[in-house]
Amino acid sequence: MNFFPAVDPARKSAGTYYDESLQLVELAEELGFEHVRAGEHYGSACGGYSPDPVVFLTAAAAQTRRLRLVAGAAVSSFAHPVQIAARLALLDNLSHGRLDAGFGPGARAAERELFGVPVRECRTRVSETVEACIALWSGAEVRFEGDVHRFGPVTGFPLPHQRPHPPVFLAPADARACARAGALGHHLQLAPAAAGRRQLAGMAGAYRAARRAAGHRGEGRIQLTYTCYLGTNRDVTLARARAGEYHRAQLTAAAASRPGQRPLPGTPGPSVRGYDFDRALAGHQVLAGTPDDVRAQIGTIRARYGSGICLSLQFNPGHLPYGRAVRAMELFAAEVAPAFPGDGAVPAAVAGPAAA
Repeated sequence: MNFFPAVDPARKSAGTYYDESLQLVELAEELGFEHVRAGEHYGSACGGYSPDPVVFLTAAAAQTRRLRLVAGAAVSSFAHPVQIAARLALLDNLSHGRLDAGFGPGARAAERELFGVPVRECRTRVSETVEACIALWSGAEVRFEGDVHRFGPVTGFPLPHQRPHPPVFLAPADARACARAGALGHHLQLAPAAAGRRQLAGMAGAYRAARRAAGHRGEGRIQLTYTCYLGTNRDVTLARARAGEYHRAQLTAAAASRPGQRPLPGTPGPSVRGYDFDRALAGHQVLAGTPDDVRAQIGTIRARYGSGICLSLQFNPGHLPYGRAVRAMELFAAEVAPAFPGDGAVPAAVAGPAAA
């Protein structure tokens, strides 16, 4: 389950959103979901209720015993690697080894500007942060000399619970970066809503080919994030999905629109005028409909992108009534997930878009 809040105080207070989200985390554990995931954003109604995934996932860890806790992703551009390594290791210990550590560059121009991070440094910061964290998690004394970060000698404390370190997930924006992740033996977090079918297939293919060429065991894990609008009445569900996705697109456009600024290559631009819900649904960039519809949609996704896929589903972006998310999760667990027994793609993690 994926939590990416698209909500502001006029619709729902932060306290109410967090209370409801943690109740959904408990429900996710009861229903057999695989993970709960949270990202990092600042300064807008599009993600702004999720400024620190480690804090939220720590609260989730205290209420669960089995769910994986996915930082999806901690933004490497906005903190020092020593801080990031220590915070993630703390969460891994508090959860007794349930952390999946995701790293991303921070794609929004407004956020980069807020923290004074040049766009040309973002990807370098990600690669250096991952390298530094892995070194710090080893327990050895570290002296790091990168293009952006230089520090040490220092020994990382605390060490993570998982040895040699928690699974590492990267959120690349193009096939070349996906190939680098595969060569290093890491895992992927991809957003179909931000990439077309061909681009996404090319990214997954480049990742797997590089992973095999480097001699890593297995195909690796690819988390795909989807909004999931699920209900028993198709017309009502699709109408709610359409309204919810346009609301999300409007907030995304507002968060991205800064004069003279541009998003990172491969990430969504600031205009909502080109958003087409029907095209997104037909292109399997959003899941919506009855349980029969969503089962068919997941079947197509699984056939298209192969094994090693894990869906990270958003059932409530925050502004929708809490009961809709509960009902959608229950429907998914009862009528969708059983169609894929033993499949790594289902059930998915709890966190995210909307339930109808």
